[in-house]
Amino acid sequence: MIRTAIPALLLTLSLAACSSPETDEQTAAAEQSQAAASEAATPPAAEPAPAELAGSCDDTQAQWIIGKTPTEKDIEQAKNDSKSDAVRSLKPGDAATMDFNPNRLNVILDEKGAVASVNCG
Repeated sequence: MIRTAIPALLLTLSLAACSSPETDEQTAAAEQSQAAASEAATPPAAEPAPAELAGSCDDTQAQWIIGKTPTEKDIEQAKNDSKSDAVRSLKPGDAATMDFNPNRLNVILDEKGAVASVNCG
C-alpha cells in the first residue's frame, strides 16, 4: 500500500508545482515587467557638461597662424583669439602627453618651424 501511495504523492506534488499562478499574480508580474522595460528604454536626462570638459577653445579663430614662423607674440595672439586657457607648440619629434584638454590650443610646427596646423585638445 505504501509502495503505491509514494508514487501517487510524488505525482500529485509534481503536478501542483507545475500549476499556473493566480491570475492576479500574473497580471502584477506582467505590469511590473512592462514598467521595468519602459524605464530601461527611456534615455537618461542629458546632464550639462562640466565646465572643464565643455571647452572654450575655438581653433577656427587661430587658423591665420598656419604657414607663419610664429613669434611668442603670434602664439599668444592665437591663444587669445581661440579663447583657450593654454597653448603648446609641438615640433616634429617633441614628446607630448596624450591627455585631451578642450581648453588648450595646440600649435603644430613643421621641420622648418612654420605652423603646419592648429587644433584644440
